[in-house]
Amino acid sequence: MLAGVFRCIASGLHSRLKPQHCITLRLQRLHTNRTMKLDTPEFKKLFTPELNRLSELFAKYDYELRIAGGAVRDMLMGIQPQDLDFATTATPEEMKRMFEKEGVRMLNTKGEEHGTITARINNKENFEVTTLRVDVTTDGRHAEVEFTTDWKIDAERRDLTINSMFLGLDGTLYDYFDGWTDLKNRRVAFVGDATRRIQEDYLRILRYFRFYGRIAESPNQLEASTLEAIQENAAGLGRISGERIWVELKKIVVGNHAAPVMRCMYKLGLPKYIGLPEEGKLDEFDQVFTRAHQLNPRPMTMIAALLEEPAQIDDIIARLKISIEERKTGLMVMQLRREGQQQTAQPQGDGEQQTAQPLRHYQDFILKTPGTEQRQVLERVCEVLKYKGDTQLLSELQSWTIPRFPVTGKHLMEKGIVFGAEVGWIKDRLVAMWIDSNCSISFEELMSRVDDLRKEVPKEIQEKAAKKKSQRRSKKKLQRR
Repeated sequence: MLAGVFRCIASGLHSRLKPQHCITLRLQRLHTNRTMKLDTPEFKKLFTPELNRLSELFAKYDYELRIAGGAVRDMLMGIQPQDLDFATTATPEEMKRMFEKEGVRMLNTKGEEHGTITARINNKENFEVTTLRVDVTTDGRHAEVEFTTDWKIDAERRDLTINSMFLGLDGTLYDYFDGWTDLKNRRVAFVGDATRRIQEDYLRILRYFRFYGRIAESPNQLEASTLEAIQENAAGLGRISGERIWVELKKIVVGNHAAPVMRCMYKLGLPKYIGLPEEGKLDEFDQVFTRAHQLNPRPMTMIAALLEEPAQIDDIIARLKISIEERKTGLMVMQLRREGQQQTAQPQGDGEQQTAQPLRHYQDFILKTPGTEQRQVLERVCEVLKYKGDTQLLSELQSWTIPRFPVTGKHLMEKGIVFGAEVGWIKDRLVAMWIDSNCSISFEELMSRVDDLRKEVPKEIQEKAAKKKSQRRSKKKLQRR
């Protein structure tokens, strides 16, 4: 019965994106259907003098060295990899002896217990090389490993078939679990038994959805048996740290098919284990995804669509440990997503009521922010416009240069206004005048109004300022004595 339910989930999702075009690779097929020769611009571009030197060292000591995981997948898709991970038959001790003998500097040794050595070649490029491993025991978060020289055993412990391939430095592709076939078919599948792979590390549930959004051409290719394994092991996500959860989740919510994938995740009961509200606003998320996906929204912009109340962000912080900037982005999106949609009347020029432009509404909001924070606030307001799908206003705001308010606290202090509260009160009024003039009032005109504004400073602030001045005078007299 469950299988039927999962087939319904998988088939009921609808695509909103155009299918990706398959990339034709120049591959020379060899004697088996799992090994082929890669000869592409992306592959050739990898070979810096430093990589050539690394390759020569391993060959000199008769150790095998291959590119592993994501970089292989990316090159097969015609993408230039940003990072390279290497696998080898050499143990960490053997690598250390080799590098020491050849005068190669090694960086942090924290990864050594897991089999990783980082070598810096020619004092220019770092290479992480990991010994082939097999998991001895796992607890759903961490694994105890033993080293091996069997490439297939190492490939078997990896999460997805598309991430389990190796590439020799001669271009030979080693594919033990049909990862290349799956990649060509845009299929995301666990290596071997899905349940076993998930129970080795429950974070693989989210990695599955993240790579699904990256690889699959349409949202209706989710396989019922995989979804069943995910639901049966969903509670394991509760044991995973918030930091690791957030690394994956923030890529899911801005990835391809994010809206249907999120619906699927909700149907499988994942949200309560990963910090999302159990009753998320999925219809709103669908609409925001449609409007904002091509505008490259921040992850918190999309997360905000799931939330009803700003207070729910505190629940996310408690589980996921999001950054202060991410929190501020989410709060501003929720604050302004329903505001600014109606134009407001403001007096201009000769006092006649005119309709203010929406752009001015957001510019004024930004300008009323302390200068040191204006750039960050502008970026957050842009996220609000992405949320609304207002591409024209977004373009105008992104091309706008924030004008600099000409009067500083130092200028006011030079006129004898030294008490902080008094400086702040007067400066706030000058800023308001400047904004109302569309930032056209000159420095001289603003400063000419300071004396009049000083007379309007609230009595309690004036009294505190007078007391402060008296204390300073008394202190100076004592110093003279």
